[in-house]
Amino acid sequence: MIDESRSGVSPDEGAFRQVEARLHRYGQGHVLRWWSELGEEQRRSLLGQIQRIDFDQLLQLYKAYSRRGETASTAADDVRPPSSIIGLPRGRSEQAEWDRAVRRGWELLEAGRVAAVVVAGGQGTRLKFRHPKGLFPIGPVSGCSLFQLFAEQVLARSRRAGRPIPYLIMTSEATHEETVQFFESHDFFGLLRDNVRFFRQGQMPVVDAATGRLLLESKDRIATSPDGHGGLIAALARSGLLDWLAQHGIDLLFYHHVDNPCVKVCDPTFLGFHAMHDAEMSLKVVEKAYPEEKMGVVVERDGKTQIIEYIDLPPEMAGERDDRGRLRLWAGSPGIHVFSRFFLERLARQGHGLPFHAALKTVAYVDERGRRVEPAEPNAVKFERFIFDALPLAERVVVVETDRGQEFHPIKNCKQDDTTPDTPEAAREALSTNWRRWLLAVGAQCEDVVTVEISPLVALEPEDLRGIVQPGATCSEALLLRPDPAECRGFDHRSSEPGGRQGRG
Repeated sequence: MIDESRSGVSPDEGAFRQVEARLHRYGQGHVLRWWSELGEEQRRSLLGQIQRIDFDQLLQLYKAYSRRGETASTAADDVRPPSSIIGLPRGRSEQAEWDRAVRRGWELLEAGRVAAVVVAGGQGTRLKFRHPKGLFPIGPVSGCSLFQLFAEQVLARSRRAGRPIPYLIMTSEATHEETVQFFESHDFFGLLRDNVRFFRQGQMPVVDAATGRLLLESKDRIATSPDGHGGLIAALARSGLLDWLAQHGIDLLFYHHVDNPCVKVCDPTFLGFHAMHDAEMSLKVVEKAYPEEKMGVVVERDGKTQIIEYIDLPPEMAGERDDRGRLRLWAGSPGIHVFSRFFLERLARQGHGLPFHAALKTVAYVDERGRRVEPAEPNAVKFERFIFDALPLAERVVVVETDRGQEFHPIKNCKQDDTTPDTPEAAREALSTNWRRWLLAVGAQCEDVVTVEISPLVALEPEDLRGIVQPGATCSEALLLRPDPAECRGFDHRSSEPGGRQGRG
């Protein structure tokens, strides 16, 4: 109980009494344990945080987590590979269909019907990077950030389409301010300021795994975590951006994650296939590298295209192979989608949102004596939504295969081992390899060991280099191609701090 003789109940006695009664009703009275030590602003902040919690929902989520062992596991006869995938073109007729999709995609871009959204709520903790992950230096030569690489793609496609492409950036409480400041300090990398829209994803309380009690991050703050990339729909609606897109005549939203530097932002081919099939949601797939790879698998279950997260896929099923030795469930999801705005609006109107998933994590907290505890083992449950849970709710879904080497090299870990190969070094080498291929495709000579970086403002595809790189030209040392010759040089991309010189087109 609160020592009212010491503390009083300001700032708002009525609000305090309601919150106190509510907490005790749900067995969460410990949240106010340090009330007497808090200042007035701290009290207001804590009361506001408590008032925003849906305790009924939180209780049900924790009960579901506690019963997780009772739920039926994924059975082999429940799932099968997707029955309909647009595969990589392997013949003249298939190539003609891909060419038609490219043209359709550019028509959509030229009509101003497309925006892009990047999910950028994560920090670079596992990369030992003390900033939002989008600030991470990834350019093989220049050290440009992930954000710059993506923004320059958006700018280059905007210029080619003759119409600005809005770029929506979903942040979290932890990354919002620094992300906005980063874009401002770099003049939005040439994008129109009004067309770069920042919005925050929701937060969910973190609870103790053993008891379901709320954990305190500090004496005046409940521990929370972002509600996952599946929080996108609610965040777009809450921020007014769904209405903003409608007002600007935008009905397609290209979606990608911040940790994949190889993504083709607003890929015209992908947009074209989505439109040609009148899809509500589309997704790209790549072939899994090995059974245990930590990526969701695209399957068909109950007649619906779905994604099974890797943690929910039994090892024996993940390792199943067909007669040719290929993984039976081979279609991994790199987290690249296209959404129709009308589909997102329908889901937002339904109100219930996407389901929450529970994850056991290690979370620091303040104990009953007011001491900060740094657990050595997972102690807390975080709740998050996955955007791919929207798939079964879509009436029409398109699945498009893409080349893994060209489009999927996420950065997740700072050190490579047998279970975590997705390092910055591997991604930089993949980028450089792709750009070396571009040079070879237009007749240049380039040694395999040479590091290459080509700004999207110079080329979005190999053909763009014709007339820029002469046939027979040789490249024997690190090469950086940018629009401004003065910026065609590099600096140490191994730095773990942002704010190094970033070239602008």
